[in-house]
Amino acid sequence: MSLNGKQVLIGLTGGIACYKIPYLVRNLTQSGAEVQIVMTTAATEFITPLTMETMSNRPVALHLFPKEKFVSTHHIDLATWPDVIMIAPATANFIGKIASGISDDLLTTIVCASPKPVMIAPAMNPQMWSNPITQKNYEYLKSLGFDFIMPTEGNMACDHFGVGRMQEPSILFDHINKFFKSNLPLKEKKKSLKDKNFLITAGPTRENIDPVRYISNYSSGKMGYALAEAAIFLGANVTLISGPTALSVPSGVKLINIQSTNDLHQTVTREFKKNDCLIMSAAPADYTPQDVKTSKIKKADVSMGLKLKPTIDILKDINRIKKKNQIVVGFALETENGIANARKKLKDKNLDLIVLNQPGNGTAFDSDTNQVTVIRPRRKNIVLPKQSKLEISFCLLDIIASLV
Repeated sequence: MSLNGKQVLIGLTGGIACYKIPYLVRNLTQSGAEVQIVMTTAATEFITPLTMETMSNRPVALHLFPKEKFVSTHHIDLATWPDVIMIAPATANFIGKIASGISDDLLTTIVCASPKPVMIAPAMNPQMWSNPITQKNYEYLKSLGFDFIMPTEGNMACDHFGVGRMQEPSILFDHINKFFKSNLPLKEKKKSLKDKNFLITAGPTRENIDPVRYISNYSSGKMGYALAEAAIFLGANVTLISGPTALSVPSGVKLINIQSTNDLHQTVTREFKKNDCLIMSAAPADYTPQDVKTSKIKKADVSMGLKLKPTIDILKDINRIKKKNQIVVGFALETENGIANARKKLKDKNLDLIVLNQPGNGTAFDSDTNQVTVIRPRRKNIVLPKQSKLEISFCLLDIIASLV
């Protein structure tokens, strides 16, 4: 998901896990987020403000009353600026202070003054984490709505083993990412798909040449997986048919893995009758080898020809079994004459709508963003601006919801 325009405040307290935070900041900034770092005095003993300023490209806030300038509402400005606050690492001392309402430095004062959601990633010795006072503070803050990213079990810098290790930066990043996904603007998720059954395809297919080689394409599957995640969020029952990808399956989605275009065709044909809507966002191969070798083709110092035959047109074939109340949505990736080619596919395949995307400028293949045009029979085209594929998915499903 793109985090363009999102504002995240990261608070560091005094723990050795501070060394992990630059990796979190890098992930956030590379996703487009603005990151403001606030450090306690103890945190500066473990990592320098210069390091954090370099990673965030913003001055680090250190003091409640900065000596180099007078800013009477410094803490209030920082408390209201972010969309979300994450304290990582969070020490037992810091957790205890905010549980007691103590605001004796910049970071505790920001937490006290902020109306924004606060995430806490504890990091401490196992005995400190299991201490009844720490656990009481944790339970109390949790009851107030503070969002804890629970520590894990492992070896500590102090050579002890147990629960107390701060989660890895990738986990913290995913937690922030999920927060923004679940708080997308209401206009993008206003139409419910509750109890509707959606069949969504995603990713590439692979057409074997021999046991170790295949023909495929650049599809990452991100668009289809985003559609599945958005549909689940809107209440639909979702079956996702996926070619080979490296993506995590959204929670609640029924996954069916396939390899070839023939696999995809057979699975779609079998599953479609159970669903209200088919969204064909996969990128099946248009051609497959005419003769698949049963053993590895040996390299030789001469050129080699490869005869290909067309694969079945799944969308056109699905019309054989499509019922009157079922919706079929296609995708068209075009490099030229996009609108004309997509409209031809819409008509030839008898689709209810088709989504045109054109690669380039950070869209389509393996990108987290996309820019698409929705084309419908006898209707004006809808151009959706460049945005994250999840945001695109909510917009598309809002249109599809009017049909199903």
